[in-house]
Amino acid sequence: MRQQRADYTLEDLLALPDDAPRVELVDGVIHVTPSPTLGHQDISFLLTSWLRSHAPAHLRAAQAIGVGLSHNTSRQPDVLLCRAGLPADRSRLRPADVVLAVEVVSPGTRRVDRFAKPGEYAAAGIPFYWRVELNPVHVYAYRLGDRIGPGGERQYELVADSAELIELTEPFEIKLPVRDLTP
Repeated sequence: MRQQRADYTLEDLLALPDDAPRVELVDGVIHVTPSPTLGHQDISFLLTSWLRSHAPAHLRAAQAIGVGLSHNTSRQPDVLLCRAGLPADRSRLRPADVVLAVEVVSPGTRRVDRFAKPGEYAAAGIPFYWRVELNPVHVYAYRLGDRIGPGGERQYELVADSAELIELTEPFEIKLPVRDLTP
């Protein structure tokens, strides 16, 4: 089935019923996102738990919360770090609320998670992006750099990647053994 309209906005997403399927809005087009696999969910849960127990008090880890990237684009990172103190009833965040967006790459989302989403997150000004590849688990950590892309927006630069240990000083002091994310 093909969507006939391409002019949906964030307000249209908010008007969807509570029992609507999980969706993302991309350039005014509503995309129903497939359910993640058990392995994907395990890694998302383990990373969220690790971040909750290691992040400083001014940051909060969450899963699958919508982020309004523009008036007609909204994504749901698998895991994110946002500023603590946001109301618990929020189901959609602003890019300024998000410090880190994480995507766990599944076979059906490779292209989007590797190319489209990082570009959208960078254009919205989200400072950090991580991509977690599966089989074996490998983490790629990026930060928003000064390099300008073809569309005039800043791009991410790779700051660490490993299948063993991720060590970073931003967004906080991190020593993440990748085995802690492996179910």
